[in-house]
Amino acid sequence: MKRMLLVMALALAMAPVAEAQAPTPESGLMVRLRALYLRPADRSDAIPALGVPENAITVSDKVIPEVDLSWFFNRYLAAELILTYPQQHDVELSGARIGTFSHLPPTLTVQGHLPLGRVKPYLGAGVNFTLVTATDLAVPGVGKLELEDYSFGFAAQAGVDVQLAGPWYANADVKYVTIRSDVKAGGTKVSEVRVDPWLIGGGIGYRF
Repeated sequence: MKRMLLVMALALAMAPVAEAQAPTPESGLMVRLRALYLRPADRSDAIPALGVPENAITVSDKVIPEVDLSWFFNRYLAAELILTYPQQHDVELSGARIGTFSHLPPTLTVQGHLPLGRVKPYLGAGVNFTLVTATDLAVPGVGKLELEDYSFGFAAQAGVDVQLAGPWYANADVKYVTIRSDVKAGGTKVSEVRVDPWLIGGGIGYRF
């Protein structure tokens, strides 16, 4: 992953030279629809008072839909807003299910694109805001657990658009997002969960 990002970054840096004779820069809106596989990092702090080891709190992986809106300022630079609807996840503690929570994670990135004919790779970086809702977690003998209502984090992505016909594109995309939350029992912090998912997806796009 690091080598791929380095190669794409170098290629993007050289794009203005390689495209010196290119036609007038393109701008406008692109809409993509993707299916994503969300794979959480499943990292958490230990809870010594309860005998819970490190990384014992896990969040279920799942396939989710995604819609993104990309505005191209020119052929090399775009801003992308990534959207979905609230997603529910099962939560386990040392393999035992302790409940569910839902989250809504809109993400905004700025992308550098490298137009190579019909193939257009890109790199992006930005911010994620995750709204945590519908928390329903409880541990026998301890009681209800609470999560923070929101999380701010970093997002990075690498992907490629391949022009199919006219304004239609095929897309493949990989993102890494930092999503973290304190876990509280009775108002006292007992752990921190680092969801930090990888999102691997593909879909179609339409350029207006």
